[in-house]
Amino acid sequence: MTKKETSELSRRQFLGYSALGLTGLTILPSWTLTSGDRIAPSDRVVMGFIGLGNQDGSDFNSFSSCPGVQVVAGCDVEQLKRERFKRKVEAWQIKQNVSPRCDLYEFYEDLLERRDIDAVSIATPDHWHALTTIHACKLGKDVYVQKPLAFTIREGLEMVKAVRGNSRVLQIGSQQRSNKEFQQAIALVRSGAIGHIETIYAKVGDPPKPFDLPEQPIPATLNWNKWMGPLTDPKIHYHPDLCPPITLDPEQNEKLWGAWRWYRETGNGFTADWGAHMFDIAQAAIGMDSSGPCEFIPKGYQETQYLTMKYLNGIVMTEQPFQDKPGNGIRFNGTKGWLKVARGYIECSDPSLIAKEEKKVGAGQYEVSSPHMQNFIDAVRSRKNPIAPVEVGCSTNTLCCLGNIATELQRPVKWDPATLSFGDDQEAANHRLYHYQYRRPYSL
Repeated sequence: MTKKETSELSRRQFLGYSALGLTGLTILPSWTLTSGDRIAPSDRVVMGFIGLGNQDGSDFNSFSSCPGVQVVAGCDVEQLKRERFKRKVEAWQIKQNVSPRCDLYEFYEDLLERRDIDAVSIATPDHWHALTTIHACKLGKDVYVQKPLAFTIREGLEMVKAVRGNSRVLQIGSQQRSNKEFQQAIALVRSGAIGHIETIYAKVGDPPKPFDLPEQPIPATLNWNKWMGPLTDPKIHYHPDLCPPITLDPEQNEKLWGAWRWYRETGNGFTADWGAHMFDIAQAAIGMDSSGPCEFIPKGYQETQYLTMKYLNGIVMTEQPFQDKPGNGIRFNGTKGWLKVARGYIECSDPSLIAKEEKKVGAGQYEVSSPHMQNFIDAVRSRKNPIAPVEVGCSTNTLCCLGNIATELQRPVKWDPATLSFGDDQEAANHRLYHYQYRRPYSL
């Protein structure tokens, strides 16, 4: 399939239509907010989606429930996932009394050239987050990008520059920020109700391991070269776990989440996958959203039992169980008591401060967070910061990368959160998780 064939309109045809706007080809209804107020077609938010795998399915379900959102395009390097997205979007459009139309792109650059698109949802593998986000910001698009913000520290810093330099809105997909129990935990810790925080237990899981998947033939429907993008490590080759296959007739969706996140060469392991949630909430609660730890001590170093992170104010956070039973979550230990929080669960040493709540969270339930998406849409309209802006995503991503750098170097790493530097530690500064040389023709 050629590049031109991936779009229903050629670039020349699109430019010819741009004076009217492509969405002028459909009949757009007004929308109703939960308050009963109507949203005029001129106030709609037109979206495109980049990366159409498992996560995108959840993100689309959430965005499609937000009043005033119109989805017009999708992009993926896998042909079958593009077609699956088109079917889903057009079925939704019909239910909304909108003429069905969803344009498809193999190359994200073509989608970003659409002048009618206000915002994009990015759910690609992490190594593509920076390039797509920066490009989108330069072309005037607002961005909802999945967590973690980036693959490396420098990528995250450049994304902050792109968002602020182009006056864009960015929401990082750390949806726990929009959830009741985590909001309650943040507020309670910030209020000083359990005293001065001394230690934090934040269970997230293991760091990434070396790439060890056997090479397999590349499917004809996948542009593997584009999937690789800027990655350069020669050990990386195609395996279906990296880009899980699907079928359309009969329909069979992914049987697993993309395993690229579990390998050093392509991801940052549970350290970033769950750290982008739990470390993120911990930082919010102790007022470190725009800062972070100053020292990282890896598990196993001189009998250190858990990855340990030290803050300049004396708080120590460790990646260790927060309760007796398995699961990821956080325990804040203060001078007046403790507070534990996880998905569907919150408990305090003093029940008068907050009643214990515990409920079962269904598989994938937290992947669909309409309040988090609605917060982004509201921010797009108001031009105000969302609940998880780019600086939040950057500081949490930096923390996760630093934890992995210390783990791989098998020694403590010191970091200055004010100057964003390693001081005179050149070995850490040259680590690939600070920045790596992109494969040509890509550049940051």
